[in-house]
Amino acid sequence: MLSDSHFIMDIAIKECAHVFQGISSLVDIGGGLGAVAQAISAAFPSVKCSVLELDHVVSKAPSDTQVHYIGGDMFESVPPANAMFLKWVLHDWGDADCIKILKNCKKAIPPRDAGGKVIILDMVIGGQSSNIKHKETQVLFDLYIMFINGVERDEQEWKKIIFEAGFSDYKIIPVLGVRSIIEVYP
Repeated sequence: MLSDSHFIMDIAIKECAHVFQGISSLVDIGGGLGAVAQAISAAFPSVKCSVLELDHVVSKAPSDTQVHYIGGDMFESVPPANAMFLKWVLHDWGDADCIKILKNCKKAIPPRDAGGKVIILDMVIGGQSSNIKHKETQVLFDLYIMFINGVERDEQEWKKIIFEAGFSDYKIIPVLGVRSIIEVYP
């Protein structure tokens, strides 16, 4: 996951910098040891980045970084920030759990006109080109997801959980192959 975080965040930051513009604070939900938050912090020094992760993970977090680490559980609550970031988190959970996570995120961000949003980096089935390599990659992810009992979603399935969590709008931006950024607005 660490290597993937470095790779995809380099591309996301270069090609989708506008997604991070105007954000003053960001919490990377389930962000492990903070590779994503560190990449965002380095690219956008004015953004105060934090990572919400389970206590046993936070206890191993690096101390020589600008990123702040918070021990907690995304199913219980999420610390307040201007934006929430979820990379490869929601595909691990069924709809009911995703709605619960997204509702906690919604409680922790300001309204849209004050810059509040959730940024999801995940797969959107059917949202990519028909390139054979993209289809092969999607099949490999499908096999992995079946193994861990997760879910890959198409746009309509994303829309359903986004709106059921109380959000009013979203935008999908294809990033790389099977991956997309989904901006979700309160």
